[in-house]
Amino acid sequence: MASPLAPALADIRALLLDGDRLVRAVAGGRMRNMTPPWRRVELRPVSLKSGPHLQTVAYDERQAHTSNAAFGPDAEKAVDDLLALGLGTWHVETLDATVQLRVTKKGEAMISRTAAAAPKERALDHDRAKPRLLDPADPFWRAVGIADGEGRIKPTRQDKYRQVEEFIRALDGVLKGAEFAEGRPLRVVDLGCGNAYLTFAAYRFLTHVRGLEVDFAGVDTKRQARERNTELAATLGWDGLHFIEGTIAEAPVEGADIVLALHACDTATDDALARAVAWGAKYVLAAPCCHHDLQKQLRAGEAPAAYGLLTRHGILRERFADMLTDALRASLMRQAGYRTEIIEFVPSEHTPRNTLLRAVRTGAAAERKAVEEYQALVREWGVTPKLSVLLGTEAGF
Repeated sequence: MASPLAPALADIRALLLDGDRLVRAVAGGRMRNMTPPWRRVELRPVSLKSGPHLQTVAYDERQAHTSNAAFGPDAEKAVDDLLALGLGTWHVETLDATVQLRVTKKGEAMISRTAAAAPKERALDHDRAKPRLLDPADPFWRAVGIADGEGRIKPTRQDKYRQVEEFIRALDGVLKGAEFAEGRPLRVVDLGCGNAYLTFAAYRFLTHVRGLEVDFAGVDTKRQARERNTELAATLGWDGLHFIEGTIAEAPVEGADIVLALHACDTATDDALARAVAWGAKYVLAAPCCHHDLQKQLRAGEAPAAYGLLTRHGILRERFADMLTDALRASLMRQAGYRTEIIEFVPSEHTPRNTLLRAVRTGAAAERKAVEEYQALVREWGVTPKLSVLLGTEAGF
């Protein structure tokens, strides 16, 4: 039976502020004519060094926002602010009961209470944020436009920040235990660097966090990108970072130990991989972007018998072309002497182009089986990967 809303919310408030009995609470939805800023809110008690706190995790459409308020006036204000937002449902668990509240269209409260079958346990540990390889408050984030004047990551740049952070994490993974040539700086190239968010972050990580001497080049076709990025590097005083205007395939770079490429479009990723192989780069990390080349070839040809359903519909053909392109790239890199893996480097909500080809040069000769599998795949589908052309391997190594 429906009941007045105000007393029901007062009961919810009391449960949320009972630091000795609260286990967890979840709120969501919205009351009629209200527009809460969060799609979901979670609350639970946590034990911090400064004492017991009420932790709130509020989710918008892009990310989670965590805050902690000490039980007392701070927690009371936090709860009152949440209750005023117009959230439409509340689910509150205490040590001995579960209380659920739903606000009707008429603005009344529908409440249910269930006694716990057995006493519940509470986890009071404070979930720490995932450790960052680079401090979000580092001044270079502000210089490149990712952070605001107060050193906070801009809401509109959260996805790019996460992409770069996780790309650096993938780089860190392959560099652990790595040995580099002595007597010269580590040579790193970011091919197709654009606004150079990754370039600046990778340089900062390698020099500041890993303590390496680095000669780092960012390559892009746009003159304005070179001029802007060069000016930023000079402002930061980063002498080991410079920028070159030119194509990925032809920019005047003598060589590299590490090659990076973040979302180089279509066959530009193939150009980056081929350049890395030609240099004999020890480490290669490339996050592909669009895959138009094989999409066109698939559309123009016929699928092998019994596989027509994979390419009959445009959206499925597009997704299959993505997988086929990167599978063939990985195979070619293995044939070129690289231990290669394809991983997800960032969740898909931050970018749909979230696969990363990560390769480490071993110099091992291509296995016959790997070559045969590659040849059979391109023959069955009637495609010619651009990377095979660039490497001169249409018939395999």
